[in-house]
Amino acid sequence: MRILVQRVASARVTVADEVVGQIDPPAAGVPHGLLALVGVTETDTEAMAKSLADKLFRLRILDGERSAADLGAPILVVSQFTLYADTAKGRRPSWSAAAPGPIAEPLVTTFADTLRGLGATVATGRFGAHMQVSLVNDGPVTLLLEA
Repeated sequence: MRILVQRVASARVTVADEVVGQIDPPAAGVPHGLLALVGVTETDTEAMAKSLADKLFRLRILDGERSAADLGAPILVVSQFTLYADTAKGRRPSWSAAAPGPIAEPLVTTFADTLRGLGATVATGRFGAHMQVSLVNDGPVTLLLEA
């Protein structure tokens, strides 16, 4: 499982001109949120999803080396199978390492639900949809978490 995390001032996901997920950190006290692009491969497990959710929630990448857990920063979770692209050969990426929807969707849901269970405010994209993701990256801070 791979999570590409970006510290953001705001982020939203649109499907067919409809906003399906959005975070706008409140100006007073929480200037940032996190965008988590979540990629799943066939060997990933529910335990991995839960562990990475906990790691992300407690990761100290916000102001003053604080975490989303410390500040109550919102998190936008978006499924992103392209994190498992293989570009080693040729010019056309292979997606063979990405898990198919029936495996990936429940693990992305587990990841988001675990964050909620930890106390995070979580918005999501729409699994399998063609999404437009817009964000204001802050810093910029971008990290790759893997299990």
